[in-house]
Parts: sequence; C-alpha cells; structure tokens
Amino acid sequence: MTVDKATRRRGTVLEDAILDAAWIELSEKGYAGLTLESVAQQAGTSRPVLSRRWPSRIQLASAALVRHADSQVAPVVPDLGNVRDEMIYLLKGMSSRSRPQALNLFLDMRNDLVADPANMAYLKSQLFKADPVGVVLKRGIARHEIDPAKLTPRIQSLPTDLARHDLMMSLEPLTDEAIREIVEDIFLPLVRLTTTKQKRVKAK
Repeated sequence: MTVDKATRRRGTVLEDAILDAAWIELSEKGYAGLTLESVAQQAGTSRPVLSRRWPSRIQLASAALVRHADSQVAPVVPDLGNVRDEMIYLLKGMSSRSRPQALNLFLDMRNDLVADPANMAYLKSQLFKADPVGVVLKRGIARHEIDPAKLTPRIQSLPTDLARHDLMMSLEPLTDEAIREIVEDIFLPLVRLTTTKQKRVKAK
C-alpha cells in the first residue's frame, strides 16, 4: 500500500500504527501466522520501514505485546491489614486477568524467545515493571510482619513467578487452594519476621 507523502507518518505515530497492526495480526492469526509483510500491509507501510525498527518477528511480537500490556490498568492492591490477605488478593487478580490467548501466545513464542536472550530480558523487564508485590511487602515491613533482611530479589518475585508458572502450565485460572499454598505454605514462611525479632523491633 502506498501512503501519500502529505499524510506520511513518522516517529511514534508510525510505530504505534505498526504495533497496533501487529497486535491485530497476533490476535487473529497467532504467533505462527504473524509475518512482517502482513503487518506492514495492515499498518499501511512497507516491509523495509518496519524491518528497520524490528528486524525479526519475535522482536515485533514482543513490542506489540508490551504495548498491549501498557494499555491495561495496572493492578492496585488495597491495604487489607495483613500481608497474607493482600498477597492472596494480588494473585487472585493476576489469575482473573490472565487470558488463554496471551498464555498461548507466550507458549508459541517461547522457542524464539529462548534463542534471543536479549529480547527475552526486554520482554520480562517491560511486562513485569509494575511491582505490586513490593508495595505489599513495604506495608508488611511497616507492620512488623516481614523481615526485610530476607527479601532477596528472587524471593520477592517468588509468588508471582509461581503463579505465572501454574498459569502457563495449565492454561487455566489458579484455584483458591493453589493460591493459598503459594502464599501460606511457600512464601510467608520465607519472609515472615520471627516472634523474637518482632519483639525486638517493637521495643525500639
């Protein structure tokens, strides 16, 4: 398709049009059916223009996925008075927002993502930049529920990592029991402030 010079798009306007077209293609055809040629046609641009910004299919699909995720409302966890209830609220919301289409898309993309570690890192950093767990834990520290000395980055991301794993493996929403196990049996024992430390902190 030829675009008249007077209406030719550039910069973010063109990028947004391409990414919106890519998301439409992904939604209708899946990752396997995505081609740079079809996206260029859908966006009303040319393959060389598209390729200068996203040379590969996996890079284009990842960017489209990030743009779609950015358009969604960020999760907000209210103050429920304790970390247990807030973490359960967070994981239930995460489960209810998951869509089979997005999960299947990740599964279809996984081989290309593994082959492109830099793009995998980009996708993870952009999709998971919101940190509702950090907000919950900060409140837990202030309430003397959580020991900040135990919060390594890996442990802090553990509940959402486990939830994502279960969602990806089952392609089904998490059960209440699975959420309870993640929070009560696995996560809280790793980060909870001991009774002795609680008394010491409160005495200061």
